[in-house]
Amino acid sequence: MSQYFQIHPENPQVRLVRQAVQIIRDGGVVVFPTDSSYAIGCSLDNKTAMERIQRIRRIDNKHNFTLICRDLSEIATYAIVDNINYRLIKSLTPGPYTFILQATREVPRRLQNAKRKTVGVRLPDHIVTQALLRELNEPLMSSTLILPGDDLPMIDPYQIRLSLEHQVDLVIDGGFCGHEPTTVVDLMESRPQVLREGKGSIGWLVEH
Repeated sequence: MSQYFQIHPENPQVRLVRQAVQIIRDGGVVVFPTDSSYAIGCSLDNKTAMERIQRIRRIDNKHNFTLICRDLSEIATYAIVDNINYRLIKSLTPGPYTFILQATREVPRRLQNAKRKTVGVRLPDHIVTQALLRELNEPLMSSTLILPGDDLPMIDPYQIRLSLEHQVDLVIDGGFCGHEPTTVVDLMESRPQVLREGKGSIGWLVEH
């Protein structure tokens, strides 16, 4: 039976944030709100929890997880960011974007794209997520909460609880946060490539 925390989207309760982070550190799988949709995540170093997420979502080991980071300096620990891409990411974050970059040695091999050795990183603009990351003091490994047979992420925390209460350790109810995925931008080429257009605007591409 999963736990269910109602964490205020503007003034997160410190006690609940600390309890949520302890569940993550103890190897738990957690559903949490972001600025684009609800996501499912776990500790970066926990392979068992990652495999649980793969089973819940029925995805194989070719699925690319995303590292949700606190800030730009944390992104630079896990991905190689040159000056041009640094300025671009800084101008678009925090926000609903996922950036594909070359992974550093800090990223476990199982989280890297097998062929390109890349990793997806993002800085969400959501107060609850940011509070979790500050307390955790490392990135969250995450995937959009899209269940088998669904095309869109789940949006109702109570329904998420009913669907997953025997499969995850915690559902964080942070209110409604939409069901539009992030915009995915590949920064491995000389010019940014939009792999998926989502909630994040791509108007900046015209100026880039």
